[in-house]
Amino acid sequence: MTATQILLGLGIGVITGVLAALCGVGGGLIMVPAFVFLMALDQKSAVATSLAVIIFVSLVATAKYHAASLVKWQVAIPVAIGAAAAAWFATDWLKHLSNDTLSRTFGILMILVGIRMLVLK
Repeated sequence: MTATQILLGLGIGVITGVLAALCGVGGGLIMVPAFVFLMALDQKSAVATSLAVIIFVSLVATAKYHAASLVKWQVAIPVAIGAAAAAWFATDWLKHLSNDTLSRTFGILMILVGIRMLVLK
């Protein structure tokens, strides 16, 4: 890994950490496009790498938010169980999708979420 790649990775990490802590986003919204366009990863590797990174981001932010009594564990635990179970099976689907299909699906999702956020408060 070159010094440029390390600095680029650190920059992506800083932006991801700030947005994850402030808005609850970062993994998919920031890292996946950054990995694809700035670090030349294919879509599948970008998704898998962002999930690996978000583990650490999530642990640090959750610990801080828990210390401030902001985490609603009665909501977080069942959602986490459902999301983890679904993710287990969805990772197998990812292997069968082409990078183009996955990129288009991701792009459509980002557009729909963006429109919804702009239209509704």
